[in-house]
Amino acid sequence: MTSTEHRGNNGPHKCKETDLKYKLELQEKLEQLLTKDYYNIKELIDLLGLKEVQANRAFRKLLKVNGIEREKVLRRLMGGRLY
Repeated sequence: MTSTEHRGNNGPHKCKETDLKYKLELQEKLEQLLTKDYYNIKELIDLLGLKEVQANRAFRKLLKVNGIEREKVLRRLMGGRLY
């Protein structure tokens, strides 16, 4: 995406339809990638290409005995909401 496409009148910052389109595309890709019911932080690091510090900061409060629920991982990655 060019700077003009990103910041232009039809870019995600100024056009709600474009913004929602990109969010839905990302959510769909994440749903296809995350197929298990629970994940540990190491698995998320490997799947998402995160650094250990990033993953710990993002998911440590969500970690339970079984791991982190898939939906909670999706919500966290999508900014707290699903589309």
